[in-house]
Amino acid sequence: MPRFALSESPFDPAPLRATLLDERAGAFAAFEGWVRNHNDGRAVGGLRYEAYVELAEKEGERILAEACGRFAIHEARCVHRIGELAIGELAVWVGVSAGHRDAAFAACRWIIDEVKSRVPIWKHERYVAGDAGWLHPSPPTD
Repeated sequence: MPRFALSESPFDPAPLRATLLDERAGAFAAFEGWVRNHNDGRAVGGLRYEAYVELAEKEGERILAEACGRFAIHEARCVHRIGELAIGELAVWVGVSAGHRDAAFAACRWIIDEVKSRVPIWKHERYVAGDAGWLHPSPPTD
């Protein structure tokens, strides 16, 4: 099973979490990113994610492999939606299992930050006012 995946349809995080169960793990941390109804003071009506699929999957796998080497974790998974999403839909999910919570939290945060800065996924927001715009987050600052 790949650690990173793109999904064109809504997905249930419960089966993903189940893949992280490990008798050595004392901790699990997850992050869920949802489509919100505003951005930078503007009302958002919906959005579309587009990706360079082949490169996105490779870079996502690379990030998760790096996390497994960088942090004291047992395993990690990430799924990012592509296509049309409505307000309130789950857009991205990250899950991490580890022996201890500090490693699980740190790895989870690092993974989502790296995915947002390195994986070629672009967001096209549609604003309630009628216009739209492309967004891609800047690299995180420490």
